[in-house]
Amino acid sequence: MPSFKFRVLIDTDSGNDVFRDIVISTKDNLEVFYHKIMEAFAFKGDQMASFYKSNEDWDKGQEITLVDMGMNDSAEPVLIMSDTSLHEIVTEPDQKMILVYDFMRMWCFLIELVETQTKTVSAPQIALSVGTAPKEESKSFDSANDLTYGETLDLGDDFDDIFSDDDDELDDDDLDGFHEETGESDYY
Repeated sequence: MPSFKFRVLIDTDSGNDVFRDIVISTKDNLEVFYHKIMEAFAFKGDQMASFYKSNEDWDKGQEITLVDMGMNDSAEPVLIMSDTSLHEIVTEPDQKMILVYDFMRMWCFLIELVETQTKTVSAPQIALSVGTAPKEESKSFDSANDLTYGETLDLGDDFDDIFSDDDDELDDDDLDGFHEETGESDYY
């Protein structure tokens, strides 16, 4: 089976480029890829995460979750990393994806297919490592909470509007399970 070579860039506040090139078999699933990304950046990988298919403008598309949380309101089926192979997701020669890890700290990884190779790899490999990865705990919960729903995350000139949504307004369905009088939620 051929393999894919992906460039995985982590969003950091340092202003330095920090990325890893990972070579992985086209038949491997996204959970295998997720664990290799965590290893490549020395993250524990013990938090919730989701991949999102993306386009040229880094817009967030279809979600592929680490586990099925049973909260799908969209018409699209829930895709799970362990059940979704890379060759199912990679449909373009320069396919882009976003990986969001730890939804409290909001670590964002920008992923782009840079090459399809004919050689077969038996296990994912880190082909190139540039920059020092930040410590997983270096991003505070407060900085992630500074972002509000629909706000654009500024990743510099090359990655403007990565998380833009057209609908910035909350409606009553968004507040189901939230008790205004106590400030508590049924989901925590």
